[in-house]
Amino acid sequence: MPVFFEKHPVWSLLIAIVAAVVLWLIFAPWPPGLVEVLGRKRVFLNATFGGITLGALYFLVASGFTLIFGLMRNVNLAHGSLYLLGGYIGFEISEATGSWLIAFPVVFVIVGILGLLLQNQVFRRMEGEELRQTMVTIGLSVVLADLMLWWWGGQSYTIYSPDWLSGPVTLPIVSTVRESGDIIYLRYPAVRIAILVAAIVLGVGMWLLLNRTRLGMLIRAGVDDREMLAASGVRIQYVFLAVFAFGAGLAGIAGIVGGTFQSLSPGEDTRFLLASLVVVIVGGMGSIPGAAIGALVIGLSEQLGLVYAPTYSVVFTFLIMAGVLAFRPQGLLGKSR
Repeated sequence: MPVFFEKHPVWSLLIAIVAAVVLWLIFAPWPPGLVEVLGRKRVFLNATFGGITLGALYFLVASGFTLIFGLMRNVNLAHGSLYLLGGYIGFEISEATGSWLIAFPVVFVIVGILGLLLQNQVFRRMEGEELRQTMVTIGLSVVLADLMLWWWGGQSYTIYSPDWLSGPVTLPIVSTVRESGDIIYLRYPAVRIAILVAAIVLGVGMWLLLNRTRLGMLIRAGVDDREMLAASGVRIQYVFLAVFAFGAGLAGIAGIVGGTFQSLSPGEDTRFLLASLVVVIVGGMGSIPGAAIGALVIGLSEQLGLVYAPTYSVVFTFLIMAGVLAFRPQGLLGKSR
């Protein structure tokens, strides 16, 4: 990211100005004129934090996708199906055990094993053949969607969070200042704050893994020059198996998160696959910080668009993607190849 700031000072200045304006809108009391233009500050804050937490969910899905697609160049269009399958399995486990937390490691392992099978039986046989990978994974996603529809039906499911995450928490952000001078602070669901914190911790951990560990060095070396790394004695296939399983497991975990503060239903797999594609395109292929920025931008555009321009809210996401492709085709933090 510092390299981006050095190479693009104008864009960096614009980003800093936008960030400063957003922080002022969040933390400062609004004057009456601004209230007349944008409406109540409480509505803006709810839409903003809704966009941030939605971006955290998009990041959880897209981080696994950017590892598989951005780093390994495997076009896995069944990634959304892994998300929905993980959510359904997490629902069954939480209902059977009564524990929300137990569902996370179990789903990670189950969906990760499915990812191992996909890499070993499908992608290993079609390395470098993007068109075949695309067609085969589209077929797999259709099969998985029909199987999930057959087993779980067409109704929606919600995964209930534990009691210690139920209810709202009070944030140190001024929501309203009454005429009497009383200050009202923003109250927001605790489970969404926990999901946001978890996404931040996961993103930092993944960045450290890829950039500060020997395993990350092997992954990046295998992407850049697989033949040379294999000639040095490293079994790169095992490294790629581990990366694919990890990315698939993250998609399964994201399914539990999505089922907790939204719902699980047929069609969510396609929605989150498209969201992952947009996030990776906007942020840059193979970049964890880029995936985080892309997810945040897309999440905020969706939620703020629903509040302030509901008629055109669907268009904003694709306008952002088109703008990035027009002026920076490799993504905001992607590298030119």
